[in-house]
Amino acid sequence: MNTIFNNLKYFINRKDVTNEEWEHFYRTRWAHDKEVRSTHGVNCTGSCSWRIFVKKGIVTWEMQQTDYPATRPGLPNHEPRGCPRGASYSWYLYNSGRVKHPMIRKELLDLWEAALAQHPDPVEAWASIMEDEQKRNSYKRVRGLGGFVRLDWPTALQIMSASNIYTIKKFGPDRLVGFTPIPAFSMLSYASGTRYLSLLGGACLSFYDFYCDLPPSSPQTWGEQTDVPESADWYNASFLLLWGSNVPTTRTPDSPFYTQVRYKGTQVAVVSPDYSDASKFADVWMAPKQGTDSALGMAMGHVILKEFYKDRTVPYFDEYVRKFTDLPFLVKLEDTGDGRYASGMLLRAADLKDNFGVKAKAEWYPITIDDVSGELVTPNGSIGSRWNDEGRWNLKCEDVRTGKPFTPRLSLMDHRDDVVTLLDPYFGGTDYQNPHFAATRHPDIIEHKVPVIHIETKDGVVCCANVFDLLMAHYGIDRGLDDANCATSYDDDLPYTPKWQEQITGVKAEKVIQTARAFAATAEKTRGKSMIIIGAGVNQWYNTDMTYRAAINMLMLCGTLGVNGGGWSHYVGQEKVRPQAGWAQMAFALDWKRPPRHMNTVSYIYEHADQWRYEKVTVDEQLSPLAHKEPWKGLTLLDCNIKSQRMGWLPSSPAFNRSSLALCREATEAGMSEKDYVCQQLHEGKLSLAAEDLDARENSPKVLFIWRANLIGCSAKGMEYFMKHLLGAQNNVLGQNLEQCGQPLPKYEKWHSEDTVGKLDLVVNIDYRMTQSSIFADIVLPAATWYEKEDISSTDMHPFLHPFSKAVDPVWESRTDWDIFRELSKVFSEMAHGHLGHEKDVVYTPLAHDSAGEISEPLDVSDWKETGEMPEPGRNMGNLVVVTRDYPDIYRQFTTVGPNIRDKGIGGKGIGWSAQKEYDELKAMNGVDREEGISKGMPLIREATQACDAVLTLDPTSNGDAAFRSWKALEKSVGLPLAEPLTADFGKTKYTYKDLVAQPRLSLPTPIWSGINNKTTEYTANYTNIHYLIPWRTVTGRQSFYQDHPWMRAFGEALVSYKPPLAKKEINNLKERLHLSDDTLALNLLTPHNKWTIHSSWNDNLLMLTLGRGGPVIWMSETDAAKLSICDNDWVEVINDNGSAMARACVSQRIPEGALYMYHNQGRTVNVPLSPLTGNRGGIHNSISRLCPKPTHMIGGYAQLSYSLNYYGTIGANRDEYVLLRKVDNVNWE
Repeated sequence: MNTIFNNLKYFINRKDVTNEEWEHFYRTRWAHDKEVRSTHGVNCTGSCSWRIFVKKGIVTWEMQQTDYPATRPGLPNHEPRGCPRGASYSWYLYNSGRVKHPMIRKELLDLWEAALAQHPDPVEAWASIMEDEQKRNSYKRVRGLGGFVRLDWPTALQIMSASNIYTIKKFGPDRLVGFTPIPAFSMLSYASGTRYLSLLGGACLSFYDFYCDLPPSSPQTWGEQTDVPESADWYNASFLLLWGSNVPTTRTPDSPFYTQVRYKGTQVAVVSPDYSDASKFADVWMAPKQGTDSALGMAMGHVILKEFYKDRTVPYFDEYVRKFTDLPFLVKLEDTGDGRYASGMLLRAADLKDNFGVKAKAEWYPITIDDVSGELVTPNGSIGSRWNDEGRWNLKCEDVRTGKPFTPRLSLMDHRDDVVTLLDPYFGGTDYQNPHFAATRHPDIIEHKVPVIHIETKDGVVCCANVFDLLMAHYGIDRGLDDANCATSYDDDLPYTPKWQEQITGVKAEKVIQTARAFAATAEKTRGKSMIIIGAGVNQWYNTDMTYRAAINMLMLCGTLGVNGGGWSHYVGQEKVRPQAGWAQMAFALDWKRPPRHMNTVSYIYEHADQWRYEKVTVDEQLSPLAHKEPWKGLTLLDCNIKSQRMGWLPSSPAFNRSSLALCREATEAGMSEKDYVCQQLHEGKLSLAAEDLDARENSPKVLFIWRANLIGCSAKGMEYFMKHLLGAQNNVLGQNLEQCGQPLPKYEKWHSEDTVGKLDLVVNIDYRMTQSSIFADIVLPAATWYEKEDISSTDMHPFLHPFSKAVDPVWESRTDWDIFRELSKVFSEMAHGHLGHEKDVVYTPLAHDSAGEISEPLDVSDWKETGEMPEPGRNMGNLVVVTRDYPDIYRQFTTVGPNIRDKGIGGKGIGWSAQKEYDELKAMNGVDREEGISKGMPLIREATQACDAVLTLDPTSNGDAAFRSWKALEKSVGLPLAEPLTADFGKTKYTYKDLVAQPRLSLPTPIWSGINNKTTEYTANYTNIHYLIPWRTVTGRQSFYQDHPWMRAFGEALVSYKPPLAKKEINNLKERLHLSDDTLALNLLTPHNKWTIHSSWNDNLLMLTLGRGGPVIWMSETDAAKLSICDNDWVEVINDNGSAMARACVSQRIPEGALYMYHNQGRTVNVPLSPLTGNRGGIHNSISRLCPKPTHMIGGYAQLSYSLNYYGTIGANRDEYVLLRKVDNVNWE
């Protein structure tokens, strides 16, 4: 028999091996005695179905599963989903780097054992260490330097419990904090730690904003965060524009829908500064200079407005924007004192006599005009209508006061009273120039002509324009109004023409015109089937809003949103927790305690890692030239964040400079309510936010839990600051603080001249890998891998609910996340006796989106501390809610479904419904707690599978009865039929965990999400808004072109504009200060996603390392490499104020001049040499980054611009970074 082995010399020469033996080897290699379905819990788009094969109790290999439910006829099926990374995952189970046992830093263990010998009470033992500064610092300074020893599980649980109890007693529960990302990729694993922390009163950190995957433009436009189409809907598109998204590399399982739709004739355009994998599939490739995409978007918008709105009327576009956008709404213009005007706030019912007949919340009822009668109307669907319980919160074109139908007037051109000069801010000129990017010759204020009408208001006659007319003038569309700054030709060098953008982006005007015209023409012919797939390449910039809003404007103008085959497809990772309502009850212990403590991580790390101390970016350099400067005088970015926290816009953690438990006790002693007592203390200056003195010991976080994450490295933007100030570890911070630089200090923050280091007293990392987070932790716990646990997964990119199944039991001493936190809660409860009982805890929460609190403050609220007013929850500050903590019963509460679900129901996104029926079903399904005490008779969730079934039973996505009731609840507000038409196909469908194991299950329609799946419709966002007239959760109830919040206008972002990348000044005078004599290049560092890893997962996988170069690499252009005589594979160092990193150069024609690509995330654990500058181990891409929060992302308490976890808030932008690159000839490893 001839075999493949006969052709190989080695096997030809082996006379002792027969063909039969090799055949036997081959057969037995693939033999198995068990097969299970599972998936991978990593933040990709996957949730892919895999067959996991087990032989003699060992996972031997995995293969893609191919039994997804079929799609409709004419559409490719979803399988096989997967990628090389998933196919190599089983390597992790048995590799030498796996965390096999609990471990602890030896220095800490020695302190613990000595303390326990003196103090038999573990809590007192921990206290003795913490209250001795020398002891505290002794183990912190060696973090990251090795020195781990094995630890048994009981001792590990005892130390963690002691630290938690001590911290709660001494400082309050909000000094405990946990970080874990992306619940959708393993929902109950995420929920394990957040449930534990929420029961204690600890803070749960966000992730989507921190990763800078959150696009603020989404909530700004829709009041929704990245609801996007499934990838199968790409196949319905007739035009695909890929913008900063490299689908074949970063969305491998979804890419067949992109590559195959081209054979239907779908046109494809790609916008990418490098020749990416996606570019080779394109009909048109546009390569703008990185970071200038908003200029490209503005120019394409100019073409669409001119050719499809000004030159002619497209009936479909016209009808769409009148009905579903804010273009017809009126805007008050503000007289600048010289007869010229600036755009102001939307005209509202509260501006008119007698509040225009609106009985309550009149300031939240914006005004438009009936095109037939010419009368002012206040339409159905506004945010005021939502919270006034009128039962008419819908998008029918009716006056909400009378029910009279009307037709929205799109333009005032033919009905104007006057034409006025409007002042428009411009950021593309030299006044706002980033020195590394091109600027144009135009002034920072551009005059335009707009048609207006005069309206009698309470304050007299006011000039009003509408959003459409403002938009046309802003984009520079000539409408015959004698506007010298409006273009008569695409070749005019005026903002925002195709020719204008050419000098900024480098893209030829002809390509821009061609692409925009084809995009809109396709949408016209197909009624909206033009789609933009948009990615990290344009989202992870400081001014991301500008690019995204420019792209979204194109989509709205072409009527694509809510249309299958149209709309936007933001890269999302695996963000969508489809059973969100049911899952949230488990994850944040809402079944027992409400509200939880949530915190936006960007503000948290910016504040507590002291990154603000090094901030060179100022507020005044970002203000609009039209802004009133006085209110912003002397404010830093930190001051803006503190102001936002004071006014209840952003959360604050810790909240106050005293324990939240102590405040409740003090209130009782004073004979006052907790709320009144806190407000009085704040007013009298006896209490302050913890954020106003961040470096005081009592105001910093104390205990950090990390699980399912590689926070210290992969996630920690500004990693070196994190290591210095939070960990007290060796670090490579190279910059000087504000005082050392002679820069103004923050206005609202107490400055400490001496750096505060090592703020965290205990860091616990739970992982199966020895990641950077493990290396820098104090305690490392061995976690089960994805093939050793039971859980649920879902994704935005397909509509199915998918299980994790346990192929083998956790090996060595590893445990599942659920089991770890359950046992921790048990030990905590036992140790709490004598230290903590049933305690009152005052929780400070921001004014939340999707609650009445989002419109409870005045339109232009004042900072109570600045004005001297009494702080009043819900009016000029956040809410204060008293929660009773049952510390001795944490375990009982962790392992049962609490009474809130039975008594108060569940819900989400402002909708609530009864869950009594499901609660009773869970009792029968899971059994009940039969022990006497707080949880007697309540459904059990001791095991992860029980918790999975609790989620599936409670949630409308997996329970037809609950779905019907949830739609009925929304129906009551909307006043239109929803429940019957949207649930008719699914009836009494119910899923259990075992059902998912048998086959992935199609998620049912739920009002939590704006799309539906059925036999004829693929999931796409905004579908129910368009087809069922459910309003968007915005001020107008429509999609928003115009943002009228005072801060948005102050920073010139009422309408979208081009803004250059942020000049962060991180390499200014760096060579001189560090005495560097080498030749260097200043380059823009970009951090795309890797082909062979998912974030830091697989960066240490031997199989994937062999497909890359086996360590840190950095890609650069041939032109830049030649300037420093760098050859491919040479070592280089990149440096800025934030730190340094070492990597080997990949020299490529693909990379544009001026840019560096350092793929995210290569880790610091494989083949990283020493930095010649610092002498420490070289850093990674996050070593040369630093957070820089944007003030417009700090807005809150304002309809769609309100905080919710992972919805709106500051983001971790990291692509504006500049570094100095130098060649390294001599590389040292030790």
